[in-house]
Amino acid sequence: MPLYEHVLIARQDLSNAQAEGLIEHFSTVLADNGGKVVENEYWGVKTMAYKINKNRKGHYAFLKSDAPAAAVQEMERLARLHDDVMRVLTIKVDAHEEGPSVQMQKRDERSERGDRGDRGDRGERRERR
Repeated sequence: MPLYEHVLIARQDLSNAQAEGLIEHFSTVLADNGGKVVENEYWGVKTMAYKINKNRKGHYAFLKSDAPAAAVQEMERLARLHDDVMRVLTIKVDAHEEGPSVQMQKRDERSERGDRGDRGDRGERRERR
């Protein structure tokens, strides 16, 4: 079966338990239609880049699933109809990454971003003058 990753954004005025209940609800929808959720993560309340339905924040949830396309379509359909869900993003992937997602890793554990070289160039220019 194909592998998918889903990100759900729920309304900010839900409690953490209600937001995690949404994860369980959509996991059972996938299971009822012949799929399974390999892993799920609750990312917490995060500030969004722009307002969605007059909300600046939202509860983010991440699901990794192994499900047929019909199960994913049904889950997306029900999520779009659900009053508490503001956005759904589903991506088909070749393989699931092992371990926690980037959002769940501590900043210290994340791989270092490559040095852009901007700061070093500025320092050298100052010395040359």
